[in-house]
Amino acid sequence: MTDLERLTAAVLRFRDERDWKQFHNPKDVALSLLLEAGEVLEIFQWKDPAGVAEAARARKADLADELADVLSYTLLMAHDLGIDLDAALRAKLEKNALKYPVDKAKGSSGKYTDL
Repeated sequence: MTDLERLTAAVLRFRDERDWKQFHNPKDVALSLLLEAGEVLEIFQWKDPAGVAEAARARKADLADELADVLSYTLLMAHDLGIDLDAALRAKLEKNALKYPVDKAKGSSGKYTDL
C-alpha cells in the first residue's frame, strides 16, 4: 500500500465513522476544497513579502492544518471519482515537462505560450 493509499484510507475511515459520505457529492467536496485553499491564502492576505515570510514562520501550524484540509478533500474527491492521484500527478508532470522545457522555462515565471 502506498502512502497516498494509506492517507486516503485514514480520511475515508474518519469520514465513514461519522456517516458524512452522504454529504460528500463532487460539487460540495470541490467547494470545500476551494474554501480550505482560501484559508491558506487568507494567512498571507494583505502582507508584503516580509510579512508573508513572517506569517509562514509564525503561523506554520495553521498552514499545516489548512494544507491538511486541502489534501483531505483532494483525497476524498479522487477516491470518490475513481481518480488515481499518483498516476494523475505523474501524467501531469509529463505534460508540464513538454510545455515547460528546462532550456526555455528555467528561471522564468512566464506561461508556456510566452516562452
